[in-house]
Amino acid sequence: MRIRLLGGLEVTSAEGQPVRFATRKSALLFAALVLAGRRGHPRERLCEGFWPGRGDAQSRNSLRQALADIRRWFPAAANAAISIDGDQETVALTAGPDEADIWLFERQLAESGTADLACAADLYRGDVLAAEAIPDGLDEWFSPYQVRYRQKAQQLVERLSLAPPETGSADEAACERLAERLLASDPTAEPAHRALMRIHAARGHENAALRQFETCRAALKKYLGVEPEAQTQSLAASLQTRGGNRPTASTRDTAQPVATPARPQDQPSVAVMPFDNLGGAEDEYFADGVVEEITAALSRIRDFFVIARQSAFTYKGRFADVREVGRELGVNYVVEGTVRRGGDRLRISVQLVDADTRTQLWSERYEGATEDVFEFQDRIAAQVAGAMHPAIRGAEIELARRKPPTSLRAYDFVMRAYPNIWGRRKDTNDQAIELLKRAIAIDPAYGRAHALLAWCRASNAAYLWAEQPERELERARAAVEAAGSIGDDPTALAAAGSALSMCGEQERATTFIERALALDPNNAWAWARHGWIAIYKDEAVRAPERFQRAMTLSPMDPFAFNMRLGMATALAKTGSLSQAVAIAREVIAAHPDIIMSYRYLAAWSAMSGDLETARWAAQKLLTAQPGFTIERYRSLPIFRNTPEWADKVVEALIQAGLPER
Repeated sequence: MRIRLLGGLEVTSAEGQPVRFATRKSALLFAALVLAGRRGHPRERLCEGFWPGRGDAQSRNSLRQALADIRRWFPAAANAAISIDGDQETVALTAGPDEADIWLFERQLAESGTADLACAADLYRGDVLAAEAIPDGLDEWFSPYQVRYRQKAQQLVERLSLAPPETGSADEAACERLAERLLASDPTAEPAHRALMRIHAARGHENAALRQFETCRAALKKYLGVEPEAQTQSLAASLQTRGGNRPTASTRDTAQPVATPARPQDQPSVAVMPFDNLGGAEDEYFADGVVEEITAALSRIRDFFVIARQSAFTYKGRFADVREVGRELGVNYVVEGTVRRGGDRLRISVQLVDADTRTQLWSERYEGATEDVFEFQDRIAAQVAGAMHPAIRGAEIELARRKPPTSLRAYDFVMRAYPNIWGRRKDTNDQAIELLKRAIAIDPAYGRAHALLAWCRASNAAYLWAEQPERELERARAAVEAAGSIGDDPTALAAAGSALSMCGEQERATTFIERALALDPNNAWAWARHGWIAIYKDEAVRAPERFQRAMTLSPMDPFAFNMRLGMATALAKTGSLSQAVAIAREVIAAHPDIIMSYRYLAAWSAMSGDLETARWAAQKLLTAQPGFTIERYRSLPIFRNTPEWADKVVEALIQAGLPER
């Protein structure tokens, strides 16, 4: 098999080399030909679909160029395994029946044996072209294929789970992997939820099966506003009556949660529940250890209150609805999970749930070797804590947005400011400033509000949103001083340190950031700013590890684009310009409204000799920011310790065509 379309596009040449088509259109044209098979596509339809509005002659010429690009990798030959055939009317791809995963998937699906179906399950790595960026217009071309094969995969996972193979077998594992892949792309796929419920039940883990049902119900409510299908509810009902999973009155009398300490009114709270051990009894200690480590890691984050382990563990061994847990423990959020050991591998699944609405806010799965289980516990705990922080913050932001203006407090104004403080646009940054000022008006001693205000003021200068950058930097310094004693608040320390760094005070900024990380080693924002400080201190070689730590801790962070650009800047400064340019392109594709990306792309492309891309990026920058000049940019204090690099950037921006003054 040399062609993969399920989950993305991967093609291997006859020589075993990864195929890299010259353009995205060439790659997608190749995919379209694979999906069509031997019947092919009419040239006219390909022209209209891939190059609409260009006129017949121009679109046909574009088609010829794309086909030439494909044939460069698969030249016509008598013994060629893959080739492009066609005449004046039609184009088709000719290949052996085992060359494409999508053809193998169809063939295995037609069989009735469990082993064949398991092979088909392993072939389905995701939707057709799931990882590919498909331009507007062409999504209509590929969407029917994506829907069709997703439906086939859902039918497949149901078939496998209804005729379950032997527990612990490779076929059962294939069914489970397929269900998890389906849910990763569509959390509302009920056949996948039912498959996992049946697998858990077959292993004797009714509690895990019922938790899967609750996850299914929450996802359907959140995304579709509906209840589970009758088949799913019937399956859950049968599990609830099997062995008496719900606690009896006597059990409830003897297993009440211990009293929990009161928490501040403004502070969200979370309980980490005992994880379900899906392995043998000998793995119970490991499951409990993971919960211990996650609880300890979360307790270091000062943004929310964490229920003590002894309270949460009163629920061990019994199924409890998250809403019931939230009411009994007085918490807003509940962390649930499962642990399973298979051979020399460990797998941990974790989810964060809103206790009141039962909505799943975040979920992730982690895998690793069992060689050092305790190191694995530490790593998972750090990643869960880092990823959960922005998830809970996001939930609190939504809660603040729903509150009527008459009930807003300083905390709520800060929550409302959060989505606007991540350096994306001037208008949103200005909104954040106004909200933070209102928070400070209510509570003048609110250190975090002052620190975040300092960050926003510094951003105004660094992104050249302000007419007088130096004045904004002065305001940023003043806000840091007004923050007062923030020595026990990692978020405030990270914000203040970040602001001071953009003010050019790298040594003082380092003190703030390192203090934040000492209090909360899983603070992704602090790690990211620690990386930028290394760049500003001309120590770029130290930056990648820090940015990687930040991205690992919080892969879905709203500030992830800045972490990526930081990594790219470190690569550019250490000589890896092509990698830096690639990252800048990715960020622009995902976030075209982030102006700073064009600044970087213009400079790095010019440095690498690609003046066409550099000038395109420069024009995009000037369109969005007409007042940009190289002189204003060069005068920023972030260049204070890197004069040689600053001069190189200036020269590159001049080549890109940006105005000097």
